[in-house]
Amino acid sequence: MNTQQISKTIKTMALCSVIVLTSCNQKKETVDTTKETEKTDNVLMAEWTGPYGGTPAFDKMNLEDLKPALEKGMEMNLKEIDDIANNPEAPTFENTIVAMERSGEELGRVFTYYGILSSNMSSPEFREIQKEMAPKLSEFQSKISQNTKLFQRIKTVYDHAQKEPLEADQQRVVQLTYEGFAMNGAELDDEKKKRYAAINKELSELYPNFSNNILADEEGYVTYLTKDQLSGLSDPLVKAYAKAATDRGQDGKYAVTNTRSSMDPFLTYSNERELRKKVWENYYSRGDNGDDKDNNANIAKILKLRKERVGLLGHDNFADWRLQNRMAKTPENAMKLMNAVWPAAIGRVKEEVADMQAVANASGDKITIEPWDYRYYAEKVRKKKYDLDSDEVKQYLQLDKLREAMFFVAGELFNYTFTPVEEGKVPVFHEDVKVWEVTDKTSGDHIGLWYLDPFARTGKRSGAWATTYRSHTTFDGKETVLASNNSNFVKPAPGEPVLVSWDDATTFFHEFGHALHFFASEVRYPTLNGGVRDYTEFQSQLLERWLSTDQVIDNYLKHYKTGEPMPKALVEKIKKAATFNQGFATTEYLASALMDMKFHLADPTDIDVDKFERETLKELNMPKELVMRHRTPHFGHVFSGEGYATAYYGYMWADVLTSDAAEAFAEAPGGFYDKEVAAKLVKYLFAPRNAMDPAEAYRKFRGRDANIEALMRDRGFPVTKS
Repeated sequence: MNTQQISKTIKTMALCSVIVLTSCNQKKETVDTTKETEKTDNVLMAEWTGPYGGTPAFDKMNLEDLKPALEKGMEMNLKEIDDIANNPEAPTFENTIVAMERSGEELGRVFTYYGILSSNMSSPEFREIQKEMAPKLSEFQSKISQNTKLFQRIKTVYDHAQKEPLEADQQRVVQLTYEGFAMNGAELDDEKKKRYAAINKELSELYPNFSNNILADEEGYVTYLTKDQLSGLSDPLVKAYAKAATDRGQDGKYAVTNTRSSMDPFLTYSNERELRKKVWENYYSRGDNGDDKDNNANIAKILKLRKERVGLLGHDNFADWRLQNRMAKTPENAMKLMNAVWPAAIGRVKEEVADMQAVANASGDKITIEPWDYRYYAEKVRKKKYDLDSDEVKQYLQLDKLREAMFFVAGELFNYTFTPVEEGKVPVFHEDVKVWEVTDKTSGDHIGLWYLDPFARTGKRSGAWATTYRSHTTFDGKETVLASNNSNFVKPAPGEPVLVSWDDATTFFHEFGHALHFFASEVRYPTLNGGVRDYTEFQSQLLERWLSTDQVIDNYLKHYKTGEPMPKALVEKIKKAATFNQGFATTEYLASALMDMKFHLADPTDIDVDKFERETLKELNMPKELVMRHRTPHFGHVFSGEGYATAYYGYMWADVLTSDAAEAFAEAPGGFYDKEVAAKLVKYLFAPRNAMDPAEAYRKFRGRDANIEALMRDRGFPVTKS
């Protein structure tokens, strides 16, 4: 999963106080003779120094500096806003919009460290600071978004641009800035503004509380195994579990931690059914244990506050407000897509369960398939139907080789070269983090740095995500990119390779797609590095397709012991099984996406969150043999902030584009490495970021709009011609 970066413009900087798991984009100090930079000794605010245009001083990052840095950064930023709002000159693009683009340098740097401390290096001490600062950051946001003089200047520039259009990218910046302020209450009267700000402040406290409750349950629930409970588990996995136990002071035992990367392989391979049930229950009950970390009350409050807030703006529900500037435009359009796929998905689940039950019966296992059995028996069906053993496939999926494969793909499509940066040359926040320099293969020009933080650890939130510490812009001189990919692979025992599943390898490529989207940026203004939520997953989902290309399989998927390439027979089995288990994959995702939308379309008055989840899934005919990918009490995408609220459907919306674009490559003379199609891909779908309307950008690439038929073909579902 991708957390998208927030632009450093004031319009969106404000959101950083709400979306606490995301750090703001950082833009290096620019040359501006009209601005006097206030000196500070706080390292978190200081201009970045060193090679590559300067990099974050992660080696000097100190938690004690965080609170004063945030407070001073907000103070400095508000002074800049005051200067813009009270400029006696008539509002222009330069003295209003560009001035806003240029402001917030110091606070932006602080938010880079804040994001690392929140997502990668959280601690009880940090969470206390986060709890204290969340309402202050919300108030800071409101002072900007509700600044009447500032908004009047923005509106004047916007109105003038409607009559006398600016350059295309300037016009886009003005539009996005104006709409962002208008959507966030800039036009409300004073009384409503006051209530709007109060709601945001309350939400700013609920969001980190929600995410910290999840993190606490992930850290607090560990299943320890003894040697006689390892039946079915591979040797590398056993060693990884042993290391996880040792790291927790439990030598001689084996620890299945409460994260997806640890849980998933255990549920797939363990022969111990009762232990599978225990691990499953631990994972899917995060935030739902009836204790002080229970999130159900948080969710009810969040839903009520969101509805009240958008009601102040004249909207019936949160979904109507949220989707107005997305590709889907309305919740009805999003629901139409999901409802078109849902029947085929649950229909396929019925077939998959029947196959699994048959295998269980034939094996003499006197059980009825339950959710903690799904992965286990699906693996047996895979072996029976396709003679395909996932554990055998893993022997060819070494993390280091997959990284090399991603670099190869980036070189072929984007003309990039990745070169390791000498250890110690660039500061990192943990010894596991490695850094590569990205350059243009032809010119040798420096593009940026790529940071990789691959392993799970205490204090690191679960999942996988991409982020930037600095984004490309050119309006004040060229800024190069500092991008990071973050994963939660189980760290292996010393000297052992990291072997991952095909699904994890796909996710690794997915998140790298976000990084390539950052590196490919050709925008002038920081705001344009943002994105439209139901479009920004498209680029990363598309990059997943290169994992299964012959060039990657033949050259990078090699046995971790022998070094032999993956046998052709095994490759054929993988390709034949490409749509295997799509019922499970699509249904668990769609259930979460539908639940997200239905929660925000419902009346939240006196809502019983647990009951609503149960009854809604029953109405949807949700198969009892599996659960939502993200059950509501730990649905961090939606309730740890607002980035994916009523937007989780966006993965499927983007996948319609992905499937259609993949067919463009498949049909090209050079296949997935066709130079002409790749050039169009970079030019129209990666480089513009949000400088161009996504629908227009896709039409420029494909020559037409995408349709759902390619998606249905991809998943092996029946295709009905539209």
